[in-house]
Amino acid sequence: MEAKRPLNVLVLSGIFKGDRFIQQCHKRGAKVTVLTTEKHTNDPWPRECIDQFHTQAVRAPIEHTINTVTYLMRGTKFDIIAPMDDYDVEVAAALREHLRMKGMGASVARHFRDKLAMRVKAKEGGLPVPEFCPLFNYDELRDFMARVPAPWMFKPRSEASASGIKKMHNAEEVWRLLDQLGDKQSYFLLEQYLPGDVCHVDCLISEGKVVFAEAHKCGAPPFDVTHGGGVWRTRTVERGGKEEKELVAINEKVMSTLGQFRGVSHTEFIRAKDGKLFFLETAARVGGAFISDLVEASTGINLWEEWANLELDQGQVPYKLPKRREDYGGVVVTLAKQQWPDMSGYSDPEVHYVPKKEQHAAVILKGKDVKRIDSVVESYAKRFQQDFTTYAPAREGRAD
Repeated sequence: MEAKRPLNVLVLSGIFKGDRFIQQCHKRGAKVTVLTTEKHTNDPWPRECIDQFHTQAVRAPIEHTINTVTYLMRGTKFDIIAPMDDYDVEVAAALREHLRMKGMGASVARHFRDKLAMRVKAKEGGLPVPEFCPLFNYDELRDFMARVPAPWMFKPRSEASASGIKKMHNAEEVWRLLDQLGDKQSYFLLEQYLPGDVCHVDCLISEGKVVFAEAHKCGAPPFDVTHGGGVWRTRTVERGGKEEKELVAINEKVMSTLGQFRGVSHTEFIRAKDGKLFFLETAARVGGAFISDLVEASTGINLWEEWANLELDQGQVPYKLPKRREDYGGVVVTLAKQQWPDMSGYSDPEVHYVPKKEQHAAVILKGKDVKRIDSVVESYAKRFQQDFTTYAPAREGRAD
């Protein structure tokens, strides 16, 4: 890497995302090029921090993106490629492979994008995962459905979060859906449905070691909210408690098993009814749904900024985490029937920040007492349901 010039960072973001990452890169003297989609040209990007801004068509094929980036490389030698969202992770990996650049390559990227790849790798590494079945061989599928009681989760292998997931209640539903998919059925998998409490760990990784991790528990599974409507909420688990220790430990094993070497990650787990903790899925990105705001409220650590620091330093200097607090935080968010919901009635002392997002109601909470935060989260969730919540059918694929 050349030291005599500023680092050139290519930010891939198919949607409007990552402004704090961009600002931190600029603050540290890097030159930032943003490649996004035409649909998001006029979004409020921090233009004062962006040296080059380019767009391409929504869902442009990877070959087009490679051509675009290699053309830009004629005048700008990129040192770092940083993907802001799930869908950008595999594009960034393909670009690194093509340009022979350091960073997460295609094989490791699949562990953080392809639900089947992450399942297989996690199981090989001894991590507890729900039972699953690839949709390649019908004899294996019949055996799975005979052995594992319904319902099952029918999952697209490369969608984000709960997008595109369907709950199957019997074998006939599965066969009918496979008939509809035809040759595309191998891009899905069938998985055991595990009821329980969904938790997530949001962390930073430097040179293969987790250097920061925050454990949280959801009030309702993301699948239930995405597909049935309602209020999504999450909060910090009790610090120093058994649950935090378990989540932090299993997250470290996930990162080492799946090969995350440097960057940021959002990883989901489920605690089944028998108390056992299972790995659900992970992503090499900052968690959505205001999770970065939650982490910053409770710890003072901004995941976007620290991820930018990790990328810019490239392991050449030991990573030093800024001084952190150990407060508690919570997020309550719902799709709202109002274009701009009136949040003035939500004014408890624990309200740290009220995000402004069209057709959404949301609050970020902060406090010293875990029980108080839990109480406010659940109270607000009930009030949100009455005051704001509406429902829109879940999209079948990515939302650009």
